[in-house]
Amino acid sequence: NLPLYRVADLESGFGFPRDRQGDSRQEFPFFRVSDMNLEGNEVFMHNHTNTVSAKTLGDLGARAFPPGTVIFPKIGAAIATEKKRILTRPATFDNNVMGAVPSKAVESKYLYYWFLQLRLLDFANPGHVPSIRKSVMEQIPFELPPLSEQRRIIDLLDEAYRLQKLRSDAYAKTLHVLPQLFEDAFGEAVSTQNWERRPLGEVLELIRNGTTAEQNTEGRGYPVTRIETISDGIIDSNRTRWVEIDEQEALKWRIHIGDVLFSHINSEKQIGKTALYLGVPQTLIHGMNLLLLRPKTTKVTPEYLHALLNTQKVRAHYRSRCKRAVNQASLNQKDVTSLQVLIPPLNLQRSFGTKVRKIQDVLANQISSRRKLDQIVSLLLQRAFAGTLTTKWRDVRMNELFAESRLQEKLLNLPSSPAERLTAEA
Repeated sequence: NLPLYRVADLESGFGFPRDRQGDSRQEFPFFRVSDMNLEGNEVFMHNHTNTVSAKTLGDLGARAFPPGTVIFPKIGAAIATEKKRILTRPATFDNNVMGAVPSKAVESKYLYYWFLQLRLLDFANPGHVPSIRKSVMEQIPFELPPLSEQRRIIDLLDEAYRLQKLRSDAYAKTLHVLPQLFEDAFGEAVSTQNWERRPLGEVLELIRNGTTAEQNTEGRGYPVTRIETISDGIIDSNRTRWVEIDEQEALKWRIHIGDVLFSHINSEKQIGKTALYLGVPQTLIHGMNLLLLRPKTTKVTPEYLHALLNTQKVRAHYRSRCKRAVNQASLNQKDVTSLQVLIPPLNLQRSFGTKVRKIQDVLANQISSRRKLDQIVSLLLQRAFAGTLTTKWRDVRMNELFAESRLQEKLLNLPSSPAERLTAEA
């Protein structure tokens, strides 16, 4: 093991005055933490919002870093996002970012993958505004295999992440089928028909807030769903918490098959977020910040109601009526139930519902497959940097690896023998 500074130079970014921002036509991208969120920048930093000239770099006392530099947030809440990215061209970054410039003894993609298995928060100074010090990062132990083994590990992890992306893409495509189905069945062209309209409250059998009972993560009591449990209109049972209440109280808050959960107190972005419960019967209850909407099935089907509430038009309607407070937005029940709802014929709603349930089954299977693949990728990542991923391969090519190790020692200017290394470190 070597300290990280022996294989990569850790560099902090530079101040970026507002009057220098906004120019996208100069030679060097000037990245900020927010640029890591741009589409296309999931691994490699292809896109940018700011650039500077060589002269401006000099004026700011800044410099450009080479392609292959691995960057990550070093100050504030952004550290917890655990974002790591790779520069694709000479570029610089602001003083909320730190970069690791790999030496010739380490492949840039290998360094990136090594950072992926590193939890940045573990190395941040605690406090109101967490931060990462260069001196702390430099001392993190780094196991340096020969370059050929690094490349093999890169190939294995590249393939794993490629499969992971294919799974995610397939899931996204399936998810996009639902709004298109709704549009085809009940869109603008169809809605010109003389169908009835009613306030949402009149087509609900029940509307209620969730339990305020204290939640735990230890699995004690009954599982409870909350806003964080809802993902793409589906209740993710892996994110549920629990509440310790008696059986009678649990039955009061129980979710029935066909119930729609609706987020009415949260950030404005989360307002109107919904989930349709089509799972197996169980005592799953719902927590506060979620309204339970139980439709009158003689008027609207659960699948239709859920899809309607998820349309962009309805989501925009609810957001426009939010009451805003510090870090929170809210809708009261009257805001929710006053929405005018189009009531198509039940036979059309039921036909739509049959298709929705089939797609929900596909999505559930895809979620399960994605979760298993995520676990495999996580295990590969751990083993890659624990030295157990390519043991057999390393044994077969030991002589070649030994020769490469000697070459790396020269690249790093390390003493050759263990005794010399101990002396040098002392």
